[in-house]
Amino acid sequence: MKEDVLQKCEEMIRIGSSSFYRAFDGLPSPRREAVHVIYAFCRIIDDSVDEPEKSPFTIHELRNQFQDLEQADGHFIWPALRWLFRSFPQLGKEPFLLQMEGQLTDLSFTHYETMEQLESYCYLVAGTVGEMLLPVLRDDGSEEAQAAGIALGIGMQFVNIIRDVGEDLERGRRYLPLEVLKKHEYSQQELEKGIVNKPFKAVLHELKESALYWFEKGLENLDTYPPESGMAVELAAAFYAGILDAVAAIDYDVFRSRAYVSDEAKLQMYRRTAARYAAGFNSKGKTAAF
Repeated sequence: MKEDVLQKCEEMIRIGSSSFYRAFDGLPSPRREAVHVIYAFCRIIDDSVDEPEKSPFTIHELRNQFQDLEQADGHFIWPALRWLFRSFPQLGKEPFLLQMEGQLTDLSFTHYETMEQLESYCYLVAGTVGEMLLPVLRDDGSEEAQAAGIALGIGMQFVNIIRDVGEDLERGRRYLPLEVLKKHEYSQQELEKGIVNKPFKAVLHELKESALYWFEKGLENLDTYPPESGMAVELAAAFYAGILDAVAAIDYDVFRSRAYVSDEAKLQMYRRTAARYAAGFNSKGKTAAF
């Protein structure tokens, strides 16, 4: 039974995010399976808001069942989560509840005014994932590592926002802060028309700089992780940073094209990173992707 539900979680991450799947596939058991479970639950939470027609639960049902986890049934995610918390007792429920809180904001708060608002949102929906993963990837409760995990999650969410500008507009959302649009003299009307010009590129460049700032903070202490975990985190960051290069490669037209990192590019990143770890080198912070 345990193997069956964990396999279903693995299938979700394999189909839903090849980047995360490849980055964390080298972890030893049970760390690897725990990442799969965390991804699967976060995916279900996200789908309950973004694609409710495909979700087995509403966001409110998810929260209620999660709060009564020992009694929750009707889906493989519940026994998978019970296995997760038994296997990693240092992992608390708070980050999961905060992420659901963040996803709930998408139902009511859809247009951001300031970078401060955006960073708070990014913490709730992605920085919390760093908090979830930390007890899985390492055995201590380092506050510095926790802060780094949160920072990396925030950086990744900034990348998502840059990549998904067009998709988010179709959902009636604007994560690009109004203060940044005004700073670069790019209007809401231009955004709605999908105009890619110099001011728009400046807006995305400012968000890119923020993403790289959070990545740098998130990768400061990789040498304190178990080697397999450090390599997994570094790969995930490299794959995500590669999306920023892919956005530039399509000349910032995120309205009509979806930027992605090719399998070949991911393989090259993997080989470079694996070679350094195999040689006994633990990165102090940056990968070649930066």
